[in-house]
Amino acid sequence: MDSRKLARLCRELADDKKAEDIVILDVHKLTSVADFFVIATGGGEPHLRAITEEIVDTLRSGHDLRPRAIDGETGRAWVVLDYTDVVVHIMRADARTLYDLEGLWSDAPRVKPRKKTSVNAIRQAG
Repeated sequence: MDSRKLARLCRELADDKKAEDIVILDVHKLTSVADFFVIATGGGEPHLRAITEEIVDTLRSGHDLRPRAIDGETGRAWVVLDYTDVVVHIMRADARTLYDLEGLWSDAPRVKPRKKTSVNAIRQAG
């Protein structure tokens, strides 16, 4: 799976667990660390854990992908999942405001979300 598709999938998985303010930054022209950063906000420890587990478990079972590293713990304010070309930041709102990754990487273009297909469009196509 290419890195753009992986970043979008991570965004969708975070969204499935009701993460808020999910952003994908295309950093490939700005750093060699990764191609994309996915940044998402969770409400607290159980929410951070649910988002993290959704991404890690689904990518492992459905795509045979494992993070190269996981940094932070869900009891803390910030968890980082390093999938080499895609780095996922799952943060509490206070940590996200404090560290301001979007501000630090303000030169990085944002990847727009795909348009969700409405249930009616699916029914009409089928």
